[in-house]
Amino acid sequence: MEVILKEDVANLGHRGDVVKVADGYGRNFLLPRKLALQATQANKAVIEQMKAAAARRSATEKAQAEELVTRLAPVVLSFTRKSGENGQLFGSVTSADIAGELGTKGFEVDRRKIQLSDPLKSLGDYTVAIKLHREVTAHVKVQVMGEAAEEAAPVAEAAVAE
Repeated sequence: MEVILKEDVANLGHRGDVVKVADGYGRNFLLPRKLALQATQANKAVIEQMKAAAARRSATEKAQAEELVTRLAPVVLSFTRKSGENGQLFGSVTSADIAGELGTKGFEVDRRKIQLSDPLKSLGDYTVAIKLHREVTAHVKVQVMGEAAEEAAPVAEAAVAE
């Protein structure tokens, strides 16, 4: 089945490309999610208009992404989590957590654009990549700190004293 991509699809192609895909992939995934159009003669005639509009849209998206990179450069996100003695977290910091913290600072970033292969599970400083556009990637500093152990220590000592 040949389809015309309406959006960029990872490992398949970019907006406006005509690609050949398996029938089931096209019919069950690309077409229902409106990521592609079936490549008919009528749609192929419209493809030139789509490519011109996509080029204009891509240029504006890229400019917006580059502007967002300059605004994200000084941002440092801090997370405080409970941790064990050796710096391992009881839980983790995920891309959803990072997107939520960016949202509280006034940056609307989709969590799927945050390039975090595995959740952060130990204390420390990290640099996390955010793919804002296919040609533009921002890097954000993330600090993962442990909660103060002093608060829990007196409670444990009081329980032992009784």
